[in-house]
Amino acid sequence: MKHLIVLALCLCTFQTKAQTFKNPDSLFDPTPYGFSHASSVKTPGELVYISGQSGGLGKEHLLSSDFREQVQTALKNLTTVLDGYQLKPENVMKITVLIVDHSAEKLKIWEEEISKTWKKKPFPASTLIPVPRLALDNMQIEVDAVAFKVN
Repeated sequence: MKHLIVLALCLCTFQTKAQTFKNPDSLFDPTPYGFSHASSVKTPGELVYISGQSGGLGKEHLLSSDFREQVQTALKNLTTVLDGYQLKPENVMKITVLIVDHSAEKLKIWEEEISKTWKKKPFPASTLIPVPRLALDNMQIEVDAVAFKVN
């Protein structure tokens, strides 16, 4: 009987939503900017740490001079890595975004493009860091992530 109770509790635990996203009412609403204030994971699973994905296209790492194209490519590259784990953007718990010569115009482009990738909100927790340059000449953006996969 004890084993059945433990099994029932385990099944309930695994069926509970593993990820939660919080935006306290007393803080500003971050959703128009493409992030949540916090995210957490409550059940056993696998954390996936994704290195910074740039706006470089393909194996040749071709970099457009257009910031929007680099953002689109960085998000596509992030999605490609997620696909390797059978994950989607909604599994991402935290992202860090590095933008060269950050501006209000670049922030608006980022917000528009992340909303296209994260079709099923909520957005992950996020940190945006303006930087003077990145690893390679002409890189304008880099996005790293931590995702969660339920076992």
